[in-house]
Amino acid sequence: MANLETARAFFEALDTGQGWEACRPHCAPGATFSAQAGALADIRTLEQYSEWMKGLLTVLTDGSYELHAFAEDPGREQVLAFATFTGTHKAGGPVPPTGKTTRTEYVYAIRFRDGKVAHMTKIWNDGYALKELGWG
Repeated sequence: MANLETARAFFEALDTGQGWEACRPHCAPGATFSAQAGALADIRTLEQYSEWMKGLLTVLTDGSYELHAFAEDPGREQVLAFATFTGTHKAGGPVPPTGKTTRTEYVYAIRFRDGKVAHMTKIWNDGYALKELGWG
């Protein structure tokens, strides 16, 4: 149960754009990140990803998520979170504000080690989201 509680606190800090300072207490030193998404190709650590999310929410200023499922596999020390992110491009970013909105589904597979987040994989169709925003 402790991993599930830690994962919830980590998820909340991460997906509300609180950045690394808020995520760090829930993570193991050197916590890693992976995704098969071009937009995240250069991101290898949870520190980098948490700062990317923080930056994203300065561009999609109304960004929010709807959590659909949150489940733990204690034997494998994994927690899965399934959610939909919604945000409208209202400020800054890779192109001038488009005013377009994305509603994009994603899954986080969060792996634990000694009660801390050691690795997270994001499963996400970034091409779909970027196209909705008018970025790709």
